[in-house]
Order: sequence, then C-alpha cells, then structure tokens
Amino acid sequence: MGAMSVDLAIVAGGAAVGFVVGMTGMGGGALMTPMLVFFFNINPLTAVSSDLVASLFMKPVGALVHLRRGTVHLELVRYLCIGSVPAAFLGVFVLRWLGALGDGVDNVVRVSLGLALLAAVGAMLAKGWLSVRRHGASAREPGRSAPARPRVLTVRPGLTVAIGAVGGLVVGMTSVGSGSLIIVALLLVYPMLTARELVGTDLVQAVPLVGSAALAHMLFGDVEFGLTLSLLLGAMPGAFLGARLSSAAPQMLIRRAIAIVLLASGLKLLGVPTPVTALVLVGSIVLGPVIWMVIRRWNGLPMLWRTERRQATDAALV
Repeated sequence: MGAMSVDLAIVAGGAAVGFVVGMTGMGGGALMTPMLVFFFNINPLTAVSSDLVASLFMKPVGALVHLRRGTVHLELVRYLCIGSVPAAFLGVFVLRWLGALGDGVDNVVRVSLGLALLAAVGAMLAKGWLSVRRHGASAREPGRSAPARPRVLTVRPGLTVAIGAVGGLVVGMTSVGSGSLIIVALLLVYPMLTARELVGTDLVQAVPLVGSAALAHMLFGDVEFGLTLSLLLGAMPGAFLGARLSSAAPQMLIRRAIAIVLLASGLKLLGVPTPVTALVLVGSIVLGPVIWMVIRRWNGLPMLWRTERRQATDAALV
C-alpha cells in the first residue's frame, strides 16, 4: 500500500469498527489494532502507530460534545494528563528499548497488545460488576431516595496522576487503554461520579493523551499515513451512524461480543495454542451468561433481558 493510497478494504474495516464504537461507546483501539494485525497483515508497530494517529482525529468529536454539556470534571482531567501525557510519550521509547533486547519490536508489541487486550476484558467485567452492585443496592431499598451526590468532588491528586501515568504508558505501547482501562480506574477511585461525568472526563483527558502518543509514534514509530487515511475515511462516518442508531441497539449483547473478540485476540497475540483458546472461548460463551445471571440474582436484580438491556444502556461508561 502506497504512502498515501487509500485501501477500500481497510476503509470498510474502519467503518465497521467505527460503527461499533459509535453504537456502544467502546472498543476503538482495542478492536482497530487487532483487526489491522489479523485481517490485513499489518505489522503490529505500524498498526499501533497508525491507529493512534487516526484516534487523534476521532477523540475530540465526543470530547467537545461533553465539554458543551458540562459533563467533564476538569480538575480530574488536569491530574490525569499530568501523568498520562509524558507517560504516553515515554511508552514509545520503552517499546523501542524492549524491542532492542533481542526478540524484535514487533514481538514486543504483540505481547504488550495481547496483555492490554486481556486487561481491557478484565476492565469490562469489573465495570459490569460494579454497575450491577450499584443497581442492586438501589433495588434493595426502593423506598429510599438515592443519596445526594457531593457537590464538590474530593480529588486525590497523587492517585489520579498515577492512574494517568499507567494508562498513558499502556496507550503509548499498544494504543489500548485510553478508555477501557482508565475509566474503570476512575470508577473505582471516584464512585460518586455519574456515568456521563466518567465518559466526559475520560474522553477529554484522552485527547492530549492520544495526542502525545501519536506524536511520539510519528517521530519514532512507524506511522503509515495511507493506512491512517483509510481508517479515518471509514471510522468517522461509521461512528456517526453507530451513534445515531445506538438507542435501538442491543448494547449488552454487542458488549459481550466485543469481550469475546478481545479475549480471542489477546490469547492469539500471546501465542496461546488454538485448542486452549477455543476451550476458553466456548467456556466463556456457555458459562458466562449463567455466571452473570447468578451475580445479578445475588445482588437482588431480576434475570430479565429487558431490564438488563436498559441498565446496560444507562450504565454505559466507555
């Protein structure tokens, strides 16, 4: 593929991923990079670099919407960026240093990306569990009104900077984590934030984070601008269409499918044998819904698809 040529197949793939992101609010880097590696045989470093540059143009769209709606905690954004922006830039150098140790940078990217994808699956599960606990607590006390949220959030600077630093390092090395990993950490540390505030804060902090990582990859990585252009031509209209259709989509089902795809991609990138991967995936598909329903029952929630779908839509964080 030429330096600035457009690949229609990648445009279509970018549109598919963009549509999923627009419909569910998650999965950008975690889906885009594995798609490029597995389906289009793009080497991992080029996939990570080009995906980050494409994300630099997509992230500000949602961030501006939340800034206009006032659903952004700017103090949290500031502390997150203090940690994430230099760490994201540093992540590229760490990647290069690890690659120089002997196995080659592509192998290092594959392993790092595989671990990041598995961490993203864990973050999705943690977010869902916390959401069920929150809804279960409300359901157990139907007569009580929800306690008023504090008007002033007590920010924990050191811990927030650390969250940004870890997230930034992962994003700089793999392009994964600007949403799925950081937002779950924020949910754990600041449970009083509303879902909209979590999404808005995460989207705004992700702009300078992704910008720093993208700049480092443009300077020291392996960005292919034709690939980036193809991704943008598909992903931006796909995300717009997905967002327009999001209210009618069975988002919980789609999120579960994303988790399975991320799990399979992560195991494959880590070199897990195909029979073991297949066994894990079958077990997840068969036992996952049963375990999830048991968790809902333990938290006093009805085992109804409709209720679950509504709660999943209301509690969507990334």
